[in-house]
Amino acid sequence: MAPDETDSAGQDLVSRPPKCSPRNVFNRKLLETLAMGQGLSAFICGTAVTSQYLATVYQVNTPMFQSFMNYAVLCLTYTTALILRKGDGNILQILKTKWWKYFLLGLVDVEANYAVVKAYQFTTLTSIQLLDCFVIPALMILSWFFLKTRYRIVHYVAVCVCLAGVGAMVGADLLSKRDQGSTSDILLGDGLVLVSATLYAISNVCQEYTVKNLSRVEFLGMVGLFGTLISGIQLGILEHSALRQMKWSWEIALLLSGYVVCMYALYSFMPVVVKLTSATAVNLSLLTADLFSLFCGLFLFQYSFSVLYIVSLVTIIVGFIMYNSVPTLTLNPELASDEEEGGQDNPALVFDDEGNQDSVIDVVSDDLEKRNGEKEERHFHRNPHIHSEVNPATCETEHGVKL
Repeated sequence: MAPDETDSAGQDLVSRPPKCSPRNVFNRKLLETLAMGQGLSAFICGTAVTSQYLATVYQVNTPMFQSFMNYAVLCLTYTTALILRKGDGNILQILKTKWWKYFLLGLVDVEANYAVVKAYQFTTLTSIQLLDCFVIPALMILSWFFLKTRYRIVHYVAVCVCLAGVGAMVGADLLSKRDQGSTSDILLGDGLVLVSATLYAISNVCQEYTVKNLSRVEFLGMVGLFGTLISGIQLGILEHSALRQMKWSWEIALLLSGYVVCMYALYSFMPVVVKLTSATAVNLSLLTADLFSLFCGLFLFQYSFSVLYIVSLVTIIVGFIMYNSVPTLTLNPELASDEEEGGQDNPALVFDDEGNQDSVIDVVSDDLEKRNGEKEERHFHRNPHIHSEVNPATCETEHGVKL
């Protein structure tokens, strides 16, 4: 038996990594995924820049009001689409069977956004940048248990490379003494960041499951509906006085509009990228968002430049490419516990000998059929207990074997 074969051909075949050559890794789908991920980072950068302008120039600190406007626009568009939908997928059927699940999802999403913004009042920017990376290991753990995602060694190495890039960015901030934020209650602030990262991980795992098994419109419509209700209640409790004291101007209105546009675009396009890859891969690409904000700060807020910013950007992108160079696997719940199906969670593809692209699932299915056929043929020749009828005229069995 060949070294790469086992008694369970399916299990061994799925566990075998595809060939990793530059041609296989740097394919069009990977480049598209990388570009879309950086586009999401640009949207996050837009929300950060507009929020910082509002806070530093116009003294407007209304994070819940800004979140409420985003959820309201999501509700206006995607929830309306669900209302107009006919059949089993309309909003009444969804609310009748899954309203409490989407209520919890909306609550998780709203509080994740609020906790990280609140953390800036108690801890430093450096702590937030470092601890916010906890979302990635939290995502991998949740994906392992709930989405049945199975990772290879290269994926763990790639995550470590990306986190090293974040370390370079934080080091640049420390060297430039640009450690913004507060130190009034560091323990509380750091705890809020960890809570926010955990809630983001839960929200992202739910998003990945919903967009891959149900629909993007359903996810965004339900998040928009319950997010509007929950953030509206919190807005009335926490920020009603700040809104009354706000002195409106066209500059403030323009900045708030820019924030809502960027956040709405982020929420609308992120499920598209998650469906093509995975929540973990998307969050790895989003690590560059802070770098984009820093690059904007060089021109808008007179930040000092550091070569470590470039090192950080390159390192994160290299880690992202490493992560997507080999597909993760998804455990099929219909199979036995020790068998896995080659489901893709990132855009790494398998190429045949002629250079044509095939999905991992197609390749696994074809190879399984081929191997099972070879096993049956070997079994026929080697098993002396196979019964066949004999043709007396030719002294041959029905399988063509002479006696």
